[in-house]
Amino acid sequence: MSTPIDTADEVLSGEAVAIDVQPLGFFMRALGAAIDMAVGWILFILFLWLRFWVFDRGIGDSSIDGILAIVAMVVCFVIVPIVLEVALHGRSLGKLAVGGRIVRLDGGAAGFRHAFIRALIGVLEIYMTVGAIALLTGAFTARSQRLGDLVAGTYSQRVRTPRLTALSPVIPQALAGWAQIADVARMPDRLARRISQFLQHAERMSPPARARIAQELVDEASAFISPQPAAHPEQVLIAITALRRERERRALAIADARAEKLTGRRVGV
Repeated sequence: MSTPIDTADEVLSGEAVAIDVQPLGFFMRALGAAIDMAVGWILFILFLWLRFWVFDRGIGDSSIDGILAIVAMVVCFVIVPIVLEVALHGRSLGKLAVGGRIVRLDGGAAGFRHAFIRALIGVLEIYMTVGAIALLTGAFTARSQRLGDLVAGTYSQRVRTPRLTALSPVIPQALAGWAQIADVARMPDRLARRISQFLQHAERMSPPARARIAQELVDEASAFISPQPAAHPEQVLIAITALRRERERRALAIADARAEKLTGRRVGV
């Protein structure tokens, strides 16, 4: 029985293929927003310092002081965030620091319209309320979306992910003889993924949990293995994975050979 797709963690491509994505977590997003807010306030404080310096020397016209203050607020809190987000393709200084990027709900790149809506609403939910509205909406949405994201149809996607180490299992020496006569049937995709993930993270598990999970996986996989090997459960999982990889490699090689043979025949004709 197939499980429904969790739309909070997957998007559909143009070919209706589910793509696994990772939204940026709430705390990392809050940290990035705090950095962006600090940048905006620093720019505004620099303007205030410059304004006091100019008017103290009688250079500026006091009649336009209020207008300049409004212009500075618009530049620091609206225009600068829009320019950064558009120029950096959905990123800002805060998002660069935490490894996030603003994208559309379908996973596509966000544009000027999305940045404009987010920046405009951000004045209310970030600067006027010191981030209170953004924190509340982010805490109660599946993808940590703030109010501007909900209106613009965007969310913050994680772009800095841990590098995965390639898994190249080798049949243990103790099971070399068994591997010559073993018959490993096709397993359910979910079970195969669980075995692969266990082998990737086994070294970081505690010994009791590692032994227990290995035995549980062997018990589930035993229905697809003949004959049953007599070895440590983790060695059995490594041998199963190695045999499946080898079988898939041979199947691909046979398919490539057939394709080359058919291509050669058509050329000859």
